[in-house]
Amino acid sequence: MYKKYNDLGALIRDDEDAMEYYWSLPDYVRSQIDQRPYNINSFESLQDYAENLLRGDD
Repeated sequence: MYKKYNDLGALIRDDEDAMEYYWSLPDYVRSQIDQRPYNINSFESLQDYAENLLRGDD
């Protein structure tokens, strides 16, 4: 089972891999993610949300 966090801030503060992944994303993706920080409660949810946003770049 994946560790759940209260929000994006808690996730990137406590999970170094999540923080590195977050900061590796393009600015526009981070901006979209930042608009809904309470929807991100695990590294996996961060990756899923980012991948959905990036899918439009293909």
